[in-house]
Amino acid sequence: MLTRVDTQRPQVQRFARQLPNLHATIYAALNLLLPDALARADTLVSSVPASADLYLNVLERHDYTSYVQLTYVFAGSNVQNPNAYIRIYHDAHMAEATAFSPEQGIDRFAGPNLPIHGQVVRSWRLNRALVKWLDYLLDQGHGAATFNPVDEIPEFLSI
Repeated sequence: MLTRVDTQRPQVQRFARQLPNLHATIYAALNLLLPDALARADTLVSSVPASADLYLNVLERHDYTSYVQLTYVFAGSNVQNPNAYIRIYHDAHMAEATAFSPEQGIDRFAGPNLPIHGQVVRSWRLNRALVKWLDYLLDQGHGAATFNPVDEIPEFLSI
């Protein structure tokens, strides 16, 4: 009889321990990208040369949390890609990606049928991707000075 050794568990435990640091990194990057933008309007757009328009859409706003959609919209096609949904915890100075597509925007993937290690790995991957994208946006020149309120929410933004 052979015994299978599960080598993923230590990696999942490491991911779980590092997730709070990753969430703090995302919050710091968002703070650089839009320090006071959330207070100004529910929908903002950032336009910089040689880059697609970046839209920020506030989906929920509460005393200590906000839920936002951050998406590129390519001119002429109204294609949104990437399309990140982010929960921001203002009091804890943390933020996390909940999804990167319109179909997953509000859905949660927790539940009794999904093992905890699957949730941790999924969260790790989403949040690492978000950190890389936020770094890219900052390198492109998007920031607090480039965001302007949008008077009317465009139809192509999924709400």
